[in-house]
Amino acid sequence: MQTVTVFSKSWCPFCVRAKYLLANKEASVKEIDVEREPAQLAEMIKLSGRRTVPQIWIGDTHIGGCDDLFALEASGKLDSLLAGD
Repeated sequence: MQTVTVFSKSWCPFCVRAKYLLANKEASVKEIDVEREPAQLAEMIKLSGRRTVPQIWIGDTHIGGCDDLFALEASGKLDSLLAGD
């Protein structure tokens, strides 16, 4: 199973929703709180080109945000991405 990296903020409801879905999928999640680690915010922006959280990577693939993650789930593609297929 691929490791999922989630750049997030503790109070963000979209981050909570994304992490909840990933937990239900029993995904291995590495969470990076950009409020606790401000230097990581600049890294997230550099890598994704986006300023909003969450920003999610499955392995080396940038998925996007919460809506993008749920769109993958709705299309049936999330499980294969998590499996590394």
